[in-house]
Amino acid sequence: MFEILGRNDVCWCGSGKKYKKCHMAFDERILSYKRKGCIIPDRNIIKSTLQINGIKESSKINIAVLDHIAENIKTGISTEEINQLVHTKTLALGGVPAPLNYEGFPKSVCTSINNQVCHGIPSDEVSLEDGDIINVDVSTLFKGYFSDASRMFCIGNVSAAKRRLVDITKKSIEIGLKQIKPWHFLGDIGQAISDYVISNGYSVVEEFGGHGVGLEFHEEPFVSHVSKRGTEMLLVPGMVFTIEPMINMGRAGIYIDSDNDWVVYTADGEPSAQWEVTVAVTEKGYEILTY
Repeated sequence: MFEILGRNDVCWCGSGKKYKKCHMAFDERILSYKRKGCIIPDRNIIKSTLQINGIKESSKINIAVLDHIAENIKTGISTEEINQLVHTKTLALGGVPAPLNYEGFPKSVCTSINNQVCHGIPSDEVSLEDGDIINVDVSTLFKGYFSDASRMFCIGNVSAAKRRLVDITKKSIEIGLKQIKPWHFLGDIGQAISDYVISNGYSVVEEFGGHGVGLEFHEEPFVSHVSKRGTEMLLVPGMVFTIEPMINMGRAGIYIDSDNDWVVYTADGEPSAQWEVTVAVTEKGYEILTY
């Protein structure tokens, strides 16, 4: 729902100000895009200053946990040991691991190795080997606010081809971030990322993308990394979402493990890489909340 309030009503954002002195002009500008046929965000997608500050506090824990993994990850460590590091550190910092028991997910973190695209499940039976690349995806709940980010780690003597994949994937996020401008469109991000990735000889997974985050673990909008410029939802200040392209060395095709409906693999067995950041759209551009 997106309704215009009375001029002298208290603004919906929680500022306590009259609507005419706060978000009235902002709302009218959004509705002007709707009249042009554009997709606009519902009001519950737009976060208040108080809410963004809460997401930032959650993000501090999320970043600290990823830093903790960076300090301890190494050849020979099992993915279950990574899970325990994430779980223990998150609790020590006052947070809750958001993935644990989310829609049945059994662990506190996702650990996706080599040709696993996403949602790898930690296990005592899987240890990191020399030459592996791994995505560690950490999500945190703190005082009612969610944050989300992932990083790639190169274990030992990683091949030049795998390192290039990891680097190009990270660079693609930086390319996408430059497209975040208020009153532009989500599709601008996907176009920039896909153009850059394809120009470097890789492919972009289409079935998965970024998502809104903050008050829930996963919210609207869906953030495609293969979208077209000038399409998808209007970007407005206060939106918070992730950018998390999954980039395959080979073809874009994927499949889900028949024995476990969480783990996603590349169809051709080639490696895949992913980085994830959470960003807030601001009046002047964007602010990175997790990296």
